Amino acid sequence: MTFLIQQTLLYAVPLMIVALAGVFAERSGIINLALEGIMIFGAFVGVLFVQLMQQSGAFDGAKADGNWLALQGLMLLAMLVTAAAGTLFSLLLSFASVNLRADQTIGGTALNLLAPALVLFLIRIIANQNTLYIDGDAASWFMIRKSDLGFSRSDNLGFLGETFLHRVYLATYVCILLFVVLSVILYKTRFGLRLRSCGENPQAADSLGINVYRMRYAGTSISGALAGIGGFVYALTTANCSSNGDVAGFGFLALAVMIFGNWKPLNIAGAALLFGLFKCVAASYTSIDINGDGVYLLAEIPISVHFYRMLPYLITLVVLAFTSKKSRAPKAEGVPYDKGQR
Repeated sequence: MTFLIQQTLLYAVPLMIVALAGVFAERSGIINLALEGIMIFGAFVGVLFVQLMQQSGAFDGAKADGNWLALQGLMLLAMLVTAAAGTLFSLLLSFASVNLRADQTIGGTALNLLAPALVLFLIRIIANQNTLYIDGDAASWFMIRKSDLGFSRSDNLGFLGETFLHRVYLATYVCILLFVVLSVILYKTRFGLRLRSCGENPQAADSLGINVYRMRYAGTSISGALAGIGGFVYALTTANCSSNGDVAGFGFLALAVMIFGNWKPLNIAGAALLFGLFKCVAASYTSIDINGDGVYLLAEIPISVHFYRMLPYLITLVVLAFTSKKSRAPKAEGVPYDKGQR
């Protein structure tokens, strides 16, 4: 059960933070279909940044001495860099949507096509191969073990300790904290109210002195920052610390989580855990011991491996088919704002 919970969180947390990224953009009135592309770009920038830091030798001493605090600091710095990269990449969508009043669906699709091509092009230039790797792996550089917290390897921390303190990533908890703080900002602060008003009735918001263009830029920029972080966390925790121009459709799954969650943070968190669970089953069904009795039940069921791999996406289609009619999107999302229109 510990393994199942840990793996579910590894898949659910990137979905959760990227789905919140979509909420910020769409609550401001911009449809951000480019979440997949921003994740791909963020994963590349994060992996490249960590690799450059490793090659510079700045953290070799910390790794040799087992100074996990310094290594976690490197990871947090990489998250900040990927947030900045995601913000810059999302400005392409902001400019096209706000200044040029271009079709936001086409703009997002264009960025989804641009990101993997650009990333693969840069990887070929930098590494002369199709995949960029961090030296070593996430387990040796960034994973927190109970020995790092002062416990011995033989100590039994109990179910909660073994689940949430041993063989975990600080990035997971940072993303959860970001999710909570930004959800409060979106729904409990003046800034959040103004942002949401621009996605519901921008003309009314403008009449009250709110700069709709600025708020839409802010919403899309925050969305880009979160999607960039989500891409790096995905690369760090589930993609073997690598970037290859692909994030396994997590950006599109995050859009499904956002719609299923009806653009509300608590619902999104629940939906992300649901999809994360099925993604975990698809990736690790041969290693899941549900009852702790040493029997891997899912592996013994005579079902094709391809079915398990399709399972998260089948669940996405089924859930959206039954819930999309009840979803209520922001009224003005996808509509270019014309200041002279009333």
